[in-house]
Amino acid sequence: MDTDPRLRRILAAQPYPLLFATISGAHLYGFPSPDSDFDLRGSHVLPLEHVVGLQVRDETIEDSRVTEGLEMDIVSHDLRKFFNLLLKTNGYVLEQVFSPLIVHTTEEHRELKQIVPGCITRHHAHHYLGFAETQWKLFDKERPRRVKPLLYVYRVLLTGIHLMRTGVIEANLLTLNEEFGLTFLKDLIDRKLTGPERSTVEDADIVFHESEYQRLRGELQTAHEASRLPELPGDPARAALNALLVRVRTQGMAKTA
Repeated sequence: MDTDPRLRRILAAQPYPLLFATISGAHLYGFPSPDSDFDLRGSHVLPLEHVVGLQVRDETIEDSRVTEGLEMDIVSHDLRKFFNLLLKTNGYVLEQVFSPLIVHTTEEHRELKQIVPGCITRHHAHHYLGFAETQWKLFDKERPRRVKPLLYVYRVLLTGIHLMRTGVIEANLLTLNEEFGLTFLKDLIDRKLTGPERSTVEDADIVFHESEYQRLRGELQTAHEASRLPELPGDPARAALNALLVRVRTQGMAKTA
């Protein structure tokens, strides 16, 4: 993608080398509002002397700023922490690795993308079920109810169902809906794309959306039960992550791109 140079400036300000940095949030999901900020996510590499002592600091770096009118933030985890998250049922980090909205990449990032499919398990469904429940509660308690959390509900449920069925991460709601064909999503997405972050949903539509939420939760639970994905990350993936961590920590990264 053609990266806004202002995004590269926030990366240049980071204190440690980055294995990768990608865009997450509404831009990744396919429905940014005109006033949406940019959510950058990635992984950095702490120097060896920072991780061999009694105390380890800067395992997570968070930086938020407004540059030339662009609101953005970055959250990055040290490689060891990030790899441990990959070995848990954490859908966020899967989506960050595979985000097509790449701001910074390396040869090691490309290597990581070859390893990560071996970390995906059927229990990643729990991440998406939990995230959907949280977003539904957020949507349902607000007055007026906003379009944004409702779209997040649909996005995470469809991502989870697709992952359980195919073993492939897809976070873009527009792309997902080519498979699921939920005709009402086009109107919601159009309202989010053309309106402000606080675009709202009519009260008359709430019963319908609650019914769809419950139906898709059921589909995700069914897909989880029927999934042929493994119970745990494979030993080859664990070994490959460990080898990559040791190599990068002790030898550095090959090159950036």
